[in-house]
Amino acid sequence: MRDKTSTIFGIYPVKEALSSKIVFDKVFIQKGIDSDKIENIIKDLERENIPVSIVPFEKLNKLTKGNHQGIVAVTSPVAFHSLEEVVEKVLENKKAPLFLILDQITDVRNFGAILRTAECTGVDAVIIQKTGGAPVSGDTVKTSAGAIFKIPICKVEHIKDAIFYLQGSGITTIAATEKTQSEIYSLDLTAPLAIIMGSEDKGVSKSVLSLVDQKASLPLLGEINSLNVSVACGALLYEVTRQRRL
Repeated sequence: MRDKTSTIFGIYPVKEALSSKIVFDKVFIQKGIDSDKIENIIKDLERENIPVSIVPFEKLNKLTKGNHQGIVAVTSPVAFHSLEEVVEKVLENKKAPLFLILDQITDVRNFGAILRTAECTGVDAVIIQKTGGAPVSGDTVKTSAGAIFKIPICKVEHIKDAIFYLQGSGITTIAATEKTQSEIYSLDLTAPLAIIMGSEDKGVSKSVLSLVDQKASLPLLGEINSLNVSVACGALLYEVTRQRRL
């Protein structure tokens, strides 16, 4: 059955949902469960390229109070877009597109707030990884103030592949990190851009930092050495907006 938190739980409800038009964000399977029916569902999920996470029984109990039978699916309120199709379409219609890549943002409230700011600053698409990030859920809709319905979200297997594709399409990639002396205000942000924001605890991953064209920081004048990721993202995107309006 389906509950108010945008989850579907139980073997038959999940199986039925797979054959419908419901969009899945990810599916959680109980670790160590021995069930031919669930094994068949996993094969169907893999065929549809839907992310699957193997988790302890206790994790499923936190997701729903119902009889989950070892499987809980988190649904998405929006359909996801193909990165290639979105980039091709945007480049045909815009000289200086702006993309936003989220590298493992895990907090739903941060995710929603970032989507809201992205929509307000004219971001053409938000790119996320299929695994490891915050779910696209009802909470995301609420926090984003509906922005999630107005901006394309592209899910990719790996952030690194998205970066390679964007760079090959003539888009400059800039990672937000405190591990650089280059402040965002010193960079030219009028060209086609993709801004990369990292996770709340670790920032942009080292493997991603090694691939980007440029790195950018924000000045921190107090004693605290970091900003909330949604606040930092807002500052960066509005600097892009400022430069492009000059």
